[in-house]
Amino acid sequence: MEILILGAGVIGLTTAYYLTEQGHKVSILDKNPDVGLETSYANGAQLSYSYVAPLAGPGVIGKVPKWLLDPDSPLRFRPSLDPADICWNLRFMKACNASQSDKTTRELLQLSFLSRDLLHHLLDTEKLDIDFQASGKMVLHRSTASFNSAVQLLDFQRQLGCEQFALNTDECITKEPALAPLKNQITGGIYTPSEEAADCFKFCQNLKTLLLDRGVEFLFNHEVGLLKSNGSSQVSVILKDRQSLSADHIVVALGCESTALLKPLHIDVPVRPLKGYSLTLPIENDSQAPHVSITDFERKVVYARIGKRLRIAGMADLVGMNKSIDPNRLKTLINEAKAVFPDVGNYAQAEQWAGLRPATPKGKPIIDGTRYKNLWLNIGQGALGFTLATGSGKLLAEKISGKKSSVPDGLFSLGNA
Repeated sequence: MEILILGAGVIGLTTAYYLTEQGHKVSILDKNPDVGLETSYANGAQLSYSYVAPLAGPGVIGKVPKWLLDPDSPLRFRPSLDPADICWNLRFMKACNASQSDKTTRELLQLSFLSRDLLHHLLDTEKLDIDFQASGKMVLHRSTASFNSAVQLLDFQRQLGCEQFALNTDECITKEPALAPLKNQITGGIYTPSEEAADCFKFCQNLKTLLLDRGVEFLFNHEVGLLKSNGSSQVSVILKDRQSLSADHIVVALGCESTALLKPLHIDVPVRPLKGYSLTLPIENDSQAPHVSITDFERKVVYARIGKRLRIAGMADLVGMNKSIDPNRLKTLINEAKAVFPDVGNYAQAEQWAGLRPATPKGKPIIDGTRYKNLWLNIGQGALGFTLATGSGKLLAEKISGKKSSVPDGLFSLGNA
């Protein structure tokens, strides 16, 4: 079949990879001049297979007033009167309970473990240069209360297949010596040896090379104007330059931009942008940089070594489709990083970045068909795009090809988002 994928980020590229594996002819269209230049470019770099609990969790609603008043809060909201935003916020609030959070976590773990197995197979079969590192992840806790809560969740996580260990302060330092200057502030940590890190942009670049070898056509610098309904069961793509494109199947993998594109077709997807920020710091003092991926639980900042660079990422701003870099948010991120790893390198030389994560209220992606027979969706992975990419791509490729699904059918449908 001829398949047109809209979006050359990590989700669109992995979808193309598994579709070509099944023998389909694939084209990928993107408004940018190359792959991976949007949300995939400089994300947190962590492959967090065991940490997929949604943002909508118990206790979140009670923190909202504090976040609204604190300019340095890790989460920031901009009040909106847009009916779609109001609806998303209400659905998010409804999902902020232990029962829904546990259910979503269980479902996401199925996809994340599938993604891990697929990535490992990909790394074993293809020569990929992506600064891959399998050194585990440590979630640091500064307060006794948060650490005790995390320890109480260990049995639940183990039941779901996650191998995790509680470490005291000294054990945290032994596991990651670069944390020694922070010793007096650490209460404990949760270490997960199976977690990994890699450069998502390099992954996208490597996939591009593989796909070109498989005959995939890349249509760069082409922007979608609208999706046009051709009767009750088919759609075609109309570009901004009025060129029309058609295919046996069309996959929308445009992240946050998917919402506005699908609305004229009366397909309402609950996907909203969560802006995140990152710094990519050249490592000058190797002994001062962590080898284990670190998540600072209270500060909501992640640290991942990718080659000779340290990726520092954090923040979640619900501020609409604004892609600009807020200098105050970057200043906060720099200050947080300097307080943890002050001597890694020159923070003035760090590459600054901001990107929009496509988030659903429950935190579940939409990997599904639509009422149009040739229109498919692979969107809404939120902050887990890199982690869930291979599983998401494989799952949608199976659905398009009519093959038996790797996860229970309907788990990531539009109706369950």
